[in-house]
Amino acid sequence: MNGRVLSFVAVLAAGGFFVARGAFSQSTVSATRRVISLPDDNAQLPFSGGILAGNTLYLSGRIGIDSKTGKAPAEIDDEIKLLLDHVKATLTAAGMTMDDLVYVQVACTDLTLYDKFNAAYRSYFTTKEFPAREFIGVASLLRGGHFEVQSIAVKR
Repeated sequence: MNGRVLSFVAVLAAGGFFVARGAFSQSTVSATRRVISLPDDNAQLPFSGGILAGNTLYLSGRIGIDSKTGKAPAEIDDEIKLLLDHVKATLTAAGMTMDDLVYVQVACTDLTLYDKFNAAYRSYFTTKEFPAREFIGVASLLRGGHFEVQSIAVKR
């Protein structure tokens, strides 16, 4: 690595430590931490649908599963809509909107679905200021899902 790259990495590492240290200080989190869940969230699973810490919401990974069948819908468009509707509903339960998202990570089992996902995803925002995002390929997801989304939102 050259000196510029190392300097950039050092700045990112230092900045990340500062942000994490500030966001997770004991007094801040314990005073304002709240679980955000929806009626179709499975309370038996060992994680929460979302955690609101101050004005930041951390959303757990979500797959587009039909709560009645426990499986992903046969149609990809239906799976994407189900997934994004759930993210939106979780944000709404926390008093936020899709426009409050600052970071989104998408795991996908078939990277040829990138454009199809983007077309639906774009329609969930009212602004052109999209969150930072990562779209990564994975071998498989639970219950036959093609996508899993996890994200972070900060109330504007």
